Amino acid sequence: MPSMSDDRTAQTPAAPAGARDRYRDAGVDIDAGNALVDRIKPAAARTKRSGVAGGIGGFGALFDLKAAGFKDPILVSSTDGVGTKLKIAEAVGRHDTIGIDLVAMCVNDLVVQGAEPLFFLDYFATGKLSVPLAADVIEGIAEGCDQAGCALVGGETAEMPGLYSGSDYDLAGFSVGAAERGTLLPRDDVGAGDVVIGLASSGVHSNGYSLVRKLVADGGFDYAAPAPFETAAASLGEALLTPTRIYVKALMPEIRAGRVKALAHITGGGLLENIPRVLPEGVGADLDAARWALPPVFRWMAETGGLSGHELARTFNCGIGMVVVVAAAEAEAVVAALGAAGEDAAVIGRLVPRAAGEALVAIENMEAAWPSVTSPS
Repeated sequence: MPSMSDDRTAQTPAAPAGARDRYRDAGVDIDAGNALVDRIKPAAARTKRSGVAGGIGGFGALFDLKAAGFKDPILVSSTDGVGTKLKIAEAVGRHDTIGIDLVAMCVNDLVVQGAEPLFFLDYFATGKLSVPLAADVIEGIAEGCDQAGCALVGGETAEMPGLYSGSDYDLAGFSVGAAERGTLLPRDDVGAGDVVIGLASSGVHSNGYSLVRKLVADGGFDYAAPAPFETAAASLGEALLTPTRIYVKALMPEIRAGRVKALAHITGGGLLENIPRVLPEGVGADLDAARWALPPVFRWMAETGGLSGHELARTFNCGIGMVVVVAAAEAEAVVAALGAAGEDAAVIGRLVPRAAGEALVAIENMEAAWPSVTSPS
């Protein structure tokens, strides 16, 4: 079970010519693991950043917070996977972007707490190790780390025949970030009157794919066929594999400047379940669906599956991958700064007082803005 932080880089002599390799007979190929190490070393090296101490190959990865510029840091950690989006990658035979999703799901959860992502480790488990496939996945992980400004410092590759079938695989990621004491989010002054800014998603991101796959199967759609909705991707499968957007580099300057009061990463549970996680008691959010465009992929899913707007907003990001809460006086400047950083940012609502028992997130103008989305039955 080779590992970058422990034995992924442990190079062992090949077996003598003609010698029987009983571990390989049992389904585990140490030589393939070593070949993977050689393949991915350049990708991991590309992600090195200040604070990384020592090289890959020890039993653990080292990180020097002082060298990274922190004086009195609080560590923040996150772990996640990619879910059944992996099944679409397997069906399409494309594995070079799924690693970006893995990183995004972890580092976006760090930045919402005001933490700068520092390093990342991955876990890749499979029935039979395919070096080209695993290399594509891990090179995607390195690309995600590069986008987030964190270092890929280690990982584990586990070959487990009998637990996984053939080259089927699963992924998990673990990331650590840091924030100076007293700067964590959400802030204590989040309250009614604050403005909600939405940052556009790149698509479905990495949640709700069990429903996505059911809609594809029930509708008889082919992943290799052209996408039945407006997209730049060549096929339905490629469109659905569009990787999760990583918001770290755009958001960190606004966090450090003290202009951000709270952030919500819109993952499983969609807009309706994630925004309340950063709101104080007695405060809710009123969003206006007319203030952002519902991406074609969500409109297609609504039409195909007869989904209501409530179902969409409770399952998917609906085009908003990250929510930013700021004071009303700061909203215009923050939208401009995020736009200059490459994000599609817009004011999409406001925080309001909310009585006990009322829905914490309300989306108005949904039927007018999303005309092909059905009303709740």
